[in-house]
Amino acid sequence: MKKILVINGPNINMLGLREPQMYGARNYTALREFICESAAEAGLQVEFFQSNHEGDIVDKIQAAYGWFDGILINPAAYTHTSVAILDALKAVGLPTVEVHLTDISQREEFRRFSYVSLYAHKTICGKGFEGYREGLLFLRGMLSE
Repeated sequence: MKKILVINGPNINMLGLREPQMYGARNYTALREFICESAAEAGLQVEFFQSNHEGDIVDKIQAAYGWFDGILINPAAYTHTSVAILDALKAVGLPTVEVHLTDISQREEFRRFSYVSLYAHKTICGKGFEGYREGLLFLRGMLSE
């Protein structure tokens, strides 16, 4: 069974509390449950990692080398600022899908650019929880080729 590392960046752990009009009322536990169900349906194994710290995310990406078959990442605020996360993804060379709950292209100007998209094989925006399912299915397709 293919193993996917699911990384969520800063403030994703605050889902349900943080701007529910934008991110919805479901919390981070509900997101994890949704991803687990989606992964099981897709025949994938997932491991979760969430951090509000850029270096911890870089360390986890580096540690994924040789242990995971792909990465599904919502870098959250680090999307727009982190060359370090981009470089870590490039260094490990794992198939990667970037996902965002909201459509970053329709948000504030500073949120419209994604460093991670310079490496990610696909970027999914604005589909809420469903974007994670789409990302898992895309990775499954990539990994079965």
